[in-house]
Amino acid sequence: MKKFDSFFIGLFLFSMFFGAGNLIFPPFLGAQSGTSFWWAIAGFVLTGVGLPLAVLLAISLVKGGVREIGNRVHPIFSTVFMVIVYLSIGPFLAIPRNTTVAFEMGVVPFINPSWNSTLVLFLYSALFFLLVYAISMNPAKLEKYMGRWITPILVTAIVGLCIVGFVKLDTPLQSPIGDYQTGAFFKGFLEGYNTMDALASLAFGIVILTSIKQKGVSDDKHLTKYTLKAALVAGVLLSIVYVSIGWMGVKMASNGTFENGTQLLASTSTLLLGKSGTALLGFIFTLACFNTVVGLTTACGQYFSNLIPKISYKTVVLIVTLVGFTLANLGLSQILKVSVPFLVTAYPLTIVLIILTFFNRFFTNTRVVYGSAMLFTGVFAVLGGLSATGMNLGVLQTVKEVLPFSSVGLEWIVPALVGIGIGMLLSNFSKSEPDPAVE
Repeated sequence: MKKFDSFFIGLFLFSMFFGAGNLIFPPFLGAQSGTSFWWAIAGFVLTGVGLPLAVLLAISLVKGGVREIGNRVHPIFSTVFMVIVYLSIGPFLAIPRNTTVAFEMGVVPFINPSWNSTLVLFLYSALFFLLVYAISMNPAKLEKYMGRWITPILVTAIVGLCIVGFVKLDTPLQSPIGDYQTGAFFKGFLEGYNTMDALASLAFGIVILTSIKQKGVSDDKHLTKYTLKAALVAGVLLSIVYVSIGWMGVKMASNGTFENGTQLLASTSTLLLGKSGTALLGFIFTLACFNTVVGLTTACGQYFSNLIPKISYKTVVLIVTLVGFTLANLGLSQILKVSVPFLVTAYPLTIVLIILTFFNRFFTNTRVVYGSAMLFTGVFAVLGGLSATGMNLGVLQTVKEVLPFSSVGLEWIVPALVGIGIGMLLSNFSKSEPDPAVE
């Protein structure tokens, strides 16, 4: 690899990560956390940056990547879990979410109220997905398009908005509200789920490793080395942006009441720069969401074409764009109703799976430990997801609420530890299974 290739691949990775959720949630966190902002943003960065980077590192350490990590539980679990993750962060959730957010922020402020918004969304999303399809057809050049061209423009626009905000916004910090009053760090930790980046890392891992291999790197140790370098570049940029736009949210809290991050950012940009600020914010959202949709579409294309060799990469990309286009036209509110329960269920499983990967060498029987941990974690992750829908779980709700950390939405931690402990105990009485996938 050339001297700056890792840096540009890092920019490419940043561009894929940085989508709708990455823009929406930090400023709203800032507005609600107030004087507890630094604790809250620390929790947010831990799950919004640290966990995705840990996932990428784990994938680079294991021969066979994320599929082999899932196989340590069971091959069926690996396939089912990854298919659900790819479909969710792809055409069924993240892709339409990013498309509709780009529309809400980049188009809606400028259309005539008398126009048919449904028709405008249809035409906008049709053009949006045509461009996504066209660029995704050539994955070998994605790093060039997104890492070297689009991302610098995106970062420059964000930095410009933040600088103006730091100069002009000079209001006292407000007191924290809601859960930020007593558990700012844990609330920020859970808010980091909403970026979906840890799940996206499971998908982006194959894209990043492919980009590095295209630079002539084939040795496993060097693949891990360059993956880590690229991940650090993306992680530093993400952290800086999160803190910056989060701090703008802190300073905007005294300027009104906001229902969500999009409303807050829209008010901020208009207050700072008038109509030009609205246009700049729309441009930022459009670029960010477009990059993420292209990255997710490419990742889905590579995964499913490898999973089902009879279906070509181009066919998968076409299907993903058509499904994403269809669901995007349902509207943002319908999409967001699904996202929180799914994330509350999927994130604990992902966190435990990745933690086990780093300690894999200490297990006598990998499959027993992984299987037990996933079983115990999965039960309470599902209960958390069902609870997030508002469903009354009856006696199960009572069981869930008596667990440690339940008040901050982390009731799965103790069951996960119990599952790991039982798995390790059982593994001592079972035949050791060699794991050739780890260096």
